[in-house]
Amino acid sequence: MLDKWNPFKKKQEPKRTNTKKRKSEKDLATEAGEPWVSVLGMELDEGSLERGAFELDWNDLFVAKLIRAGYQGKTDNGIVDNWFQDVCRNIVMETLEKEQAMTNVENLDEHRNAYK
Repeated sequence: MLDKWNPFKKKQEPKRTNTKKRKSEKDLATEAGEPWVSVLGMELDEGSLERGAFELDWNDLFVAKLIRAGYQGKTDNGIVDNWFQDVCRNIVMETLEKEQAMTNVENLDEHRNAYK
């Protein structure tokens, strides 16, 4: 019991655990030679909820794939931004096409529709 209070006794070093840092999805994709992109976050404007921003992360292989597909920009951010604008534009166009198509649908009964 007195050993605990002995000021000359060498303190024991805490045990070090061999914890390896887990690799991120981005690191794993990059090591596998695969393009990778992910949405990290989203912000909405409090005063105007239809306005907002997305935070994206990507690897260099994704940018190279976009360049091969014809996307241009002065920086990697610009190239990815042009791609993301296309994605958003396509979502809007698909939604608009569905809405326009649905205006020409007449519900005949529970199992049948008439398309005009």
